[in-house]
Amino acid sequence: MAVTSTAAAPARLAHRDPRVLAWLGAYTASLIGDQVWFLALSWTAVRSGDATQAGLVLAAGSLPRALLMLPGGAIVDRYGPRRVVIGSDLVRCVVMLVAALAVAASSPAIWLLVAIALVFGAVDALFMPAVGALPVRLTTRTQLVRVQGMRSVSQRVATVVSAPIGGAALAWGDAESAFLLDAALFALSLVLLWRLRPGPLPEAETGVEEPESGLWEGLRYVARHPVLRPLLVVTALMEAGFAIPMNIGIVLLADDAGWGPGGMGLVLGAWGIGAAIGALGLTVAGRVPRPGLLLPVGMSVMATSLVGLGYASRIGVGVACAAVLGIATGVVGGSGNALVQTACAPGALGRVTAIQMLVGVGLIPLLYPVGGLVASAHGPSTVFAAGAGAMLVGVLVAVVSGPFRRRSPAGGGEIGSRKDSGPTTII
Repeated sequence: MAVTSTAAAPARLAHRDPRVLAWLGAYTASLIGDQVWFLALSWTAVRSGDATQAGLVLAAGSLPRALLMLPGGAIVDRYGPRRVVIGSDLVRCVVMLVAALAVAASSPAIWLLVAIALVFGAVDALFMPAVGALPVRLTTRTQLVRVQGMRSVSQRVATVVSAPIGGAALAWGDAESAFLLDAALFALSLVLLWRLRPGPLPEAETGVEEPESGLWEGLRYVARHPVLRPLLVVTALMEAGFAIPMNIGIVLLADDAGWGPGGMGLVLGAWGIGAAIGALGLTVAGRVPRPGLLLPVGMSVMATSLVGLGYASRIGVGVACAAVLGIATGVVGGSGNALVQTACAPGALGRVTAIQMLVGVGLIPLLYPVGGLVASAHGPSTVFAAGAGAMLVGVLVAVVSGPFRRRSPAGGGEIGSRKDSGPTTII
């Protein structure tokens, strides 16, 4: 029996809605599969070639995802997210089975690994905006804050469990088992999404026009939108300010401060727990009063915590700052995603989601070498200070943008509702 959605169905709490739970299960399985895939690909590439060839294989997986993310978003808006997400999941299952067969037959050639990584990266460029565009078709707008909170919790869970799961698969049966596990995870995602029957595309907010389905029309739509334009700039600055210190700077900081790998693990663990708490709090609250003010306030907390972490002399101070940073990250990240979902015209969500993801997975990693150079020249603490500075620039952008600050054009100031089964109008 398919999980269906109709416009006449009564509103349900997101965490009790089988449509939302099916989507969340598919999303979680896909996240775990993505991270196991990266681990297995890295392992196979290292064992099949030298370090340079392994780097080529990993780059081959990232390049098409970055190049095709925006066209992928346009395809999602033209053909619908369910059709695209099912097709991309099916292709990912096949790719994983081919990879497992290649590893089982012999040590695969580097060119074959590059080809597999290219196909997987291209399909990911379709899957990611498609799965992000589905929630508005599954639940009422009043529940989107809860959905994004649940999504953030799912991301934390996937991060925690994927490494030990992937490591166990590699230890038990080498890369072949890891690729077969991936195929099973993507198949689970496929089954859950296949049974899903999203409702019709909801109407845009009053006064908001749906753009045509082309890529350039979507970019022009974002460039002219009084809320999405500053919001995407703000979130890009937040992502850059966070990702570079916490992916590059934290390793150098742990070594420089004498914390060692164990101390670094404690800091990252504190951040992860804090992020889960923040996302869970957002899920329980189910609403965000004045999102245009909450985001800059939350980013200010993130910036302060980053500076505290970067200049912490004791591991206890670093752990405490990381925990506060995590809580703020969970709240700000979920609130920002919910604001995108509610402010954007539903027919443009694939393209807008693609822009968001392109920044996070395509552009910001290109800045990692810059972070390394800054840390080498001026010390790792400087990377954290620079990240905080980027976030404060984002705060300034948010504060000076009147429509963003007031959450126009609908004229209200709250995402979600105190009444979970109330009307579907947001802000």
